[in-house]
Amino acid sequence: MADFISSITPNTNLNVADTATWSDGTSKDTGDLRRKFNFGTQVSELAISQDPFFRFVSKVAKKSTDDPSFKFTEKRGSWHKRYAYATAFSADNSTYVEDLENANATQYDLFETAGNTVYVKMACDYKKSGNIQSAFGNTGSDVLLGDEGTQPAFFLPGQLVKIPWSTTTGGAPESYTIMKVDEVTLQDEATTPPTAHTHGEAAILKATVVHPKTAATALDFVAGPLGVAAPVGNATATSSIAGTTSTNGLEASRCYVVGTAHAEGSGYPETWFDQPYSTGFGLTQIFKTSCAMTNTARATVLKYEPNEWARVWKEKLVEHKYDIEQSLLFGSQGTTDNVQYTQGAVDFITNYGSTFSLAIATKTADDFLDDLSNYMDPRYNNTKATVFFCNTRVYNWLHKLGGYFSNNLNINSNFSADLAVTGRKKVLGLDTTTIQTVYGDMNVVRNIHLDGTNVQMLGLNMKHCKYRPLVGNGVNRDTSVYVGVQTLENSGVDRRVDLILTEAGMEWSMPETHAIWTA
Repeated sequence: MADFISSITPNTNLNVADTATWSDGTSKDTGDLRRKFNFGTQVSELAISQDPFFRFVSKVAKKSTDDPSFKFTEKRGSWHKRYAYATAFSADNSTYVEDLENANATQYDLFETAGNTVYVKMACDYKKSGNIQSAFGNTGSDVLLGDEGTQPAFFLPGQLVKIPWSTTTGGAPESYTIMKVDEVTLQDEATTPPTAHTHGEAAILKATVVHPKTAATALDFVAGPLGVAAPVGNATATSSIAGTTSTNGLEASRCYVVGTAHAEGSGYPETWFDQPYSTGFGLTQIFKTSCAMTNTARATVLKYEPNEWARVWKEKLVEHKYDIEQSLLFGSQGTTDNVQYTQGAVDFITNYGSTFSLAIATKTADDFLDDLSNYMDPRYNNTKATVFFCNTRVYNWLHKLGGYFSNNLNINSNFSADLAVTGRKKVLGLDTTTIQTVYGDMNVVRNIHLDGTNVQMLGLNMKHCKYRPLVGNGVNRDTSVYVGVQTLENSGVDRRVDLILTEAGMEWSMPETHAIWTA
């Protein structure tokens, strides 16, 4: 550390005065005064363990921007999202039953016999433009069932669709129907919540029962959370996504496309397309830290560290990086009085990402694995690119939960306990603990900036967050030191001021790949 500092600290004993005479009539030698020292990512080498998030993003997730208000594009695949929720049933496409727990509904009996014609209203809970779905546990960003832009346009004639059934309200699937789609009618109305068959964006499927459900009256309940009550408005879907304690949330109620079936010699089927792209934006923020001292103080030789100017200068560099770390964690995006603010991890994830609770006094390993199963759904996310930043208490709790190296429970040479501390390593200079789980290895880093807050842990996918310094037209606004912005020579004031400046922001994308655990 000391060697690095001494190599980058501007010379404090300038041997060339700022008022030097012109050489060859075109330029002059100013020494270190008035020079700009661009540090770039080098500033992350200072006090590495104190600012782990900045360290990661400045090293592995850095992408410059040439505009202080920058845009970016997200892309989500759609092949795994061909699902919807059965919200109404009919035998004739005129009288619909929307009570999903009516055990006496004759419409449900139709699904017990192969060859029967049925009509089913299907509604979605994700935006077809951008394929944007609700994030687990986040009530602030729920995509409501049947809301505008959710129309399930992927249903086509010839598709096979599975509907799950249960013996209890809100119960687990115990039987299922497979029906072949014969006709599709898209419903465009989205001006009001789907309180009735005529409201909300949806698809009306005319279908033939191929695989009947078990012929039992007790199975006349649509499985999962949507079977608790009739879909009054969109409240049921919203509460089920955000408030359910079920491991898979609304998974049990989803009706998936499970293939296609066509007659011999038939022609080509219809097709569909999605719009997988969506856009977001971010703002850069200007960070400034000054280092100022009178020339008398600079010239005074002290004990222990004789050069007080050099000591303070080093401290200010660390302070500057410390400020950036805090903003990248806790900042809120916006503009006030011509001042821009970048968005921090906590604000972004709280509003758009997956949210969980973590009270270490009562949280069990089973509870935590349920959290991971939702967060690490392989359709949306994985642990390979995810770093878990946690406060000191949770850092200790995870080590105790997983067992220390010598105490891990080994079933045999190939298998360990569900949570097991398997190693410690240096990643980008940071002490990182590897905790083995059934959903992959957790890379755990202690972040002292989370101590004393309600934030217990952040799960950040490094593929979907970027540090965006402003660089354009030959001007690099990444962390730089401007030497001698005030001197005796240029101001007449008997002191020296250096300026440390950074203009950068954070880009946050794919909110479902980030998570927060709060107390």
